[in-house]
Amino acid sequence: MTSSKTISGLLGPTLVAMAVAMLLNLGSMPAIATQVARDLALIYVSGILLFVAGLAIVRAHNVWSGGWPVLITVLGWLALLGGLVRMFFPTRLAGIAAQVGANRALLVGCAIVMLVLGGFVSYKAYSRD
Repeated sequence: MTSSKTISGLLGPTLVAMAVAMLLNLGSMPAIATQVARDLALIYVSGILLFVAGLAIVRAHNVWSGGWPVLITVLGWLALLGGLVRMFFPTRLAGIAAQVGANRALLVGCAIVMLVLGGFVSYKAYSRD
């Protein structure tokens, strides 16, 4: 449980901060997505970073039973796979990034999901058992 709380203590606030930043900068997100879509190197490097973060989570916390800690494992695997996809297919993801960035409703939906996940994981990390 200690590794679950430790990783949750990092992952939860990060997701919350990302979600709040997305919501606060909603008007700028299409321009940001367009700029990211033009920079394949940025997509590739972010894939490397996401892969390393996901791999670190999976190596330290590959738990598939026991309630909420499974969520941490799933998020680790999603990060690992997301990193691989960014590294292997940066050109395809550039087009997707431009489309997603232009869809305000999708951005708000993603931000809300990240906020809820981050809030839940943060609560589990910082609450007493």
